[in-house]
Amino acid sequence: FKVCICSFLQGQVVGYLAKSLSLDSVGFGYLQTTFGVLQLVGGPIFGRFADQFGTRAALILSCASGSAFFLLMSISTSIPLLFLSRLPAVFMHGLPGAQKVITDLTNPSQRADALGKLGLCFGIGIIIGSALGGSLRVSCFLPLTYINTVLINMSSSVGSSQSASVFSIREILRLMKFPGVMEVFIVKVFAGLPIGLFLIMFSIISMDFFGLEAVESGYLMSYFGVLQMVVQGLVIGKLTNNCSERTLLRLSVFVFAGVGLGMALMRTVWHYCIIAVPLVFAFSMLGTITDSILTKAVPSSDTGTMLGICASVQPLTRTVGPTIGGVLYKQFGVSSFGYLQLVVNIGLFVYLLKNKIPLREVKSQ
Repeated sequence: FKVCICSFLQGQVVGYLAKSLSLDSVGFGYLQTTFGVLQLVGGPIFGRFADQFGTRAALILSCASGSAFFLLMSISTSIPLLFLSRLPAVFMHGLPGAQKVITDLTNPSQRADALGKLGLCFGIGIIIGSALGGSLRVSCFLPLTYINTVLINMSSSVGSSQSASVFSIREILRLMKFPGVMEVFIVKVFAGLPIGLFLIMFSIISMDFFGLEAVESGYLMSYFGVLQMVVQGLVIGKLTNNCSERTLLRLSVFVFAGVGLGMALMRTVWHYCIIAVPLVFAFSMLGTITDSILTKAVPSSDTGTMLGICASVQPLTRTVGPTIGGVLYKQFGVSSFGYLQLVVNIGLFVYLLKNKIPLREVKSQ
């Protein structure tokens, strides 16, 4: 819960902090890319660490890294120091750690529903973190929350320690060879990539295209948090109990295509508020269902590593996003994100209809 609050709080602050340090849009893109690369590299390693040394140790590592991250950010008075503050993000993976606890404590038939309920914390984090980030542009408050998070997570669940290399690339890549894993992972990456590019550029788009101030942008993200809570807490659980994961995967991709069309035609912030409803639904459903499918497809001893690989999807978007997103926005405008979203997800929807991806379907009891 606190991890999510801090993450979205800094997400709101960093754009304005970068602007106050006279960092231009290109430099801001490099900053986001640096953060993405570090989390991309650290995600699978963190998951492997959780499998080898237990969830408790992994969560403490994540929160300690978060404390260093926010401490450095709070004292960033120059551009080099702001870039330096990104380094601890390599092991800052609180959400995959929480997901690891869920997968350990639930049986496969209840996993999608449980992972969806975990998203309630994500929604609350969006609401509180974004609202605070829009109101507080002073980063010195950030480390206090994260230091407290370290103390709380020291009483987290404990996992067993195993003897193997945490940094074994072969062991990480081995999981991609299980039936259906590579196909579902590709859908997970590309279905949300165009909207991910848009969200990376949103701090700029909210100011330039929508004309929002920091506080108004924070309120908009809080609105997203409310939608997230409703979808994750009320909708996903009911759908997973009544529909197969294959059907829900196709549904999320189809809705994403519709979101792309809406974004292509979007002109005002009110249009965006309407589009946000199916957007949050598709985003939440895709993330929950693919995580559930992928953790079921691998042995239980490797679920942490698999969740770490899943967690690398957003960092991958952050890595390529600033460059691609910056070019799309500058050359073709906001509508280009929508058209790209539409084309990519129509292609994925056709792919899912024509190809029978092997999934381990387990009915709820």
